[in-house]
Amino acid sequence: MTDSIIQAAGCVLWRGSPLAEELEICLVHRPKYDDWSHPKGKLKRGEAPLSGAVREVEEETGYRCQPGPRLPTTHYFVKGRAKQVSYWAAEATDGHFTPNQEVDQVRWLTPAAARDQLTQPRDRELIDEFLATLRHA
Repeated sequence: MTDSIIQAAGCVLWRGSPLAEELEICLVHRPKYDDWSHPKGKLKRGEAPLSGAVREVEEETGYRCQPGPRLPTTHYFVKGRAKQVSYWAAEATDGHFTPNQEVDQVRWLTPAAARDQLTQPRDRELIDEFLATLRHA
C-alpha cells in the first residue's frame, strides 16, 4: 500500500566552483536532526516528485535550480514507516541562502569534502551516482 510510504524528493544541488574548475555540491544542515544532507523534503498531496524536488531545493537553500538527470531513489525507514526519496541532479542557477527554521547552514563543498561531511551513507552513495552520471553525460 503506497499511501503508508512517505513520499519525498530532493536534489544533489551543484554549481561550478568560483575558484577552480571543479564543481561544488550544496549540503544543508538541519538543526532538528543535527545532520548534513542533500536538500529534500516531503511531497505535497498530488505533487509530482520533480516539482517537489525543485520546490524543496529553493525552500531549503534559497537557490533556484535547473534539474538534470534522474538519480537513484533511496528507501529507508523513519520511526517504523517506509520512506522513499526520489532524487535528481540539479545545477544551481541563482539565489542566496538565508537561514531558516528548517535549515540553519548550507555548505558548498568539493565532492570529496561533501562525502566526508554527509551524515548518512546513502547520501554519500548519491554523490558517487551523481559523479558517474556527469561522466556519462
